[in-house]
Amino acid sequence: MMMTEDIFISHSESDTRNFGYSYGKRIKPGQVVLLYGDLGTGKTVFVKGVGDYLGISGVKSPSFTLINEYKSDKIYLIHSDLYRLEDFNQVEALGLDDYVNSDDCVLFVEWPERWKFPPQHNTVKIFFKAVNEFEREIKIQEAQ
Repeated sequence: MMMTEDIFISHSESDTRNFGYSYGKRIKPGQVVLLYGDLGTGKTVFVKGVGDYLGISGVKSPSFTLINEYKSDKIYLIHSDLYRLEDFNQVEALGLDDYVNSDDCVLFVEWPERWKFPPQHNTVKIFFKAVNEFEREIKIQEAQ
């Protein structure tokens, strides 16, 4: 299996959101997008940009709801944040596996390190890193 890697440097929140919009053109039903990075590095802003592409307004952080579901005329956008969960059993109870390989949704997961068995196929990993106060490095790894 080959991996491709794209790197984008964001200079602002709007850059990150616009990059999410551009990335929205690449998503496919059944895909799982794992979002890695510290707090405040732009993961939710990126997903808001994907929502913009799909015509979904009001995308919010699922930090307290754990999973937010949005419906566009094209696809369901499922956005989960596992940051507040303490153990693997709590993550498993969310039922994220129900969204994997679905033919009508794409699943974005923040803090996937807390998911004991994330899927290995049809998965994209995106890494967010603060370069400094204003810049973020966003690295996308996709299996080919």
